[in-house]
Amino acid sequence: MDNFDCVVVGAGLYGLAAAKQFHVTQPTKSLAIFDSQSSLGGTWADERLYPGLNSNNLLGTYEYPDFPMSSASFPVKSGKHISGNAINTYLKAYAAHFGIANLIRLETRVLSAEHQETLDGGWILTIDDPQNAKNQSKIFARRLIIATGLTSDAFMPRFKGQESFDGKLFHGKYFQQNRDTLTAKTVTVFGASKFSWDTVYAYATAGAKVNWVIRSEGHGPCWIAPPYVTPLKRWLEKLANTRFLTWFSPCIWGDADGYSGIRAFYHGTAFGRSIVNTFWKILGNDVLTLNNYDAHPDTAKLKPWTQAMFTGSSFSILNYEQDIFELVKSNKVDVYVGEISHLSPRRVHLVDGTEFESEVFVANTGWKHIPPIKFLPEGIEKDLGIPYQPLTDDETPYGKLGLQADQDILQRFPRLKTPPVWNRNYVPLTHGKGIESRDEEPPALTPYMLYHFLIPASVRFLRTRDIAFAGIMSNLSNAPTAHITGLWISAHFSGMLEVDPAKTLDAGDDGTSLAKIQYETVLYNRWGRWRYPTDWGNKNPNFVFDAVPYLDLLQHDLGLKSHRKKGWFAEMVEPYGPEDYADINNEWESKNKAI
Repeated sequence: MDNFDCVVVGAGLYGLAAAKQFHVTQPTKSLAIFDSQSSLGGTWADERLYPGLNSNNLLGTYEYPDFPMSSASFPVKSGKHISGNAINTYLKAYAAHFGIANLIRLETRVLSAEHQETLDGGWILTIDDPQNAKNQSKIFARRLIIATGLTSDAFMPRFKGQESFDGKLFHGKYFQQNRDTLTAKTVTVFGASKFSWDTVYAYATAGAKVNWVIRSEGHGPCWIAPPYVTPLKRWLEKLANTRFLTWFSPCIWGDADGYSGIRAFYHGTAFGRSIVNTFWKILGNDVLTLNNYDAHPDTAKLKPWTQAMFTGSSFSILNYEQDIFELVKSNKVDVYVGEISHLSPRRVHLVDGTEFESEVFVANTGWKHIPPIKFLPEGIEKDLGIPYQPLTDDETPYGKLGLQADQDILQRFPRLKTPPVWNRNYVPLTHGKGIESRDEEPPALTPYMLYHFLIPASVRFLRTRDIAFAGIMSNLSNAPTAHITGLWISAHFSGMLEVDPAKTLDAGDDGTSLAKIQYETVLYNRWGRWRYPTDWGNKNPNFVFDAVPYLDLLQHDLGLKSHRKKGWFAEMVEPYGPEDYADINNEWESKNKAI
């Protein structure tokens, strides 16, 4: 049985960063990276690069801090959205540059991970191994990083009548494998996420007639904005990472930025909250005005049903060469807000009696949000802090701490007491009218409960320091977040965090410090349920204007400075980007050499 000091499961943006950070900070340790796909990159892997795929990001905002993406080295241009192919090339170059490319085992799925009941812990992994004659093998990992991401395991329900459809029917994840369908004359796109916008655009520009079906009982269309917003035409990605604008978000860890007084004014006083409401109203109204939804009956159906303030990382960017709204206004796209009744041979039927021809049906029905790995022994999920099926309806992680957390959140942020009701007729997709059978997770799973969204807060795993989760969060600063969380995880594994949650186990017999760690874990995770109720905030960490203070928090744990601008004014008004965190590794290594 092979033995490794560390195994990373997943070779996407977060997995590569976590692997690289472990490799460069602990170079004498053995490392392996397993990924079930045939190429590295996660969402940006070869098999996921569907036609016309671009990132929401413009050049300069989607890169690791210590590995710049430039027009001289990669197929990207200033002021342009980065293509999927460019990101794919970039991630492969990153892995090669830092010496981890040859440590990646592709087409290798981790089937199970069994925790060892020893003082040092560790994991026995069962992997689906294409190089083994028995197709399975065992691996021992002293430490394990789960980086399977949020878009790896497609959720695909079964539609009534789909066995008779007699056309191509597939989840949007497999668009690349079904790219031959771009020659189809009629296509149905089901869903209203950014994936759906991309799919509609790809088929419409290829010449197909697209029938776009948005559930009347669902979440409605996602927010989608031009790259530059507000009357001042500010770059949206940088707007969300400008410190003084982050103060307008009621963030539970916001005080980590050192501006607790300003935050208390904005969210703890009636006058401050009126300013906050005005900011979000201006931002939301500006997007609605720029998109001019009401100019056409079909574009009006694409107007988001949620409020901008309560929308998380599903807040997307218009990154198309052509104007997608003009395509919708043309006869190339028809938009329907309704429920699917059933499918029949080459036809889609809606509950209201509408039906139309369709050679292709693309279902953008979302993702399973739990890791696609069986953890053992049975029942370990609660200690791990990952979603599990509670034994009773009122069971929550750490007992009544969730109720206390809710009280504290709403007392501190009264604005969150009245979240928007985006759809009073909402019905989960799994219970939709046109769904026959369900490929689903149990309906009442608990949310993630990880300390700082990275490690379990249970005694068992704080003691062994042998597991971390990278990339179960989502924000508009994913590349810098991946870089810094990767460093944080490596520091935790080696016991070199300055603010170390594991050390609370030796803090005294009363358990006060451990209780504080566990309460903070519940508090931060429960906050998402109130702050981003229309996104995945009630399932996993999901935030937009809260990334800068989150990175502040991690830097404090590492014992590093978090204010990286030159002067107080620049600190407030200059947006943070990857370049601001370029020297973090050097700073951390210098700090620890001096100890």
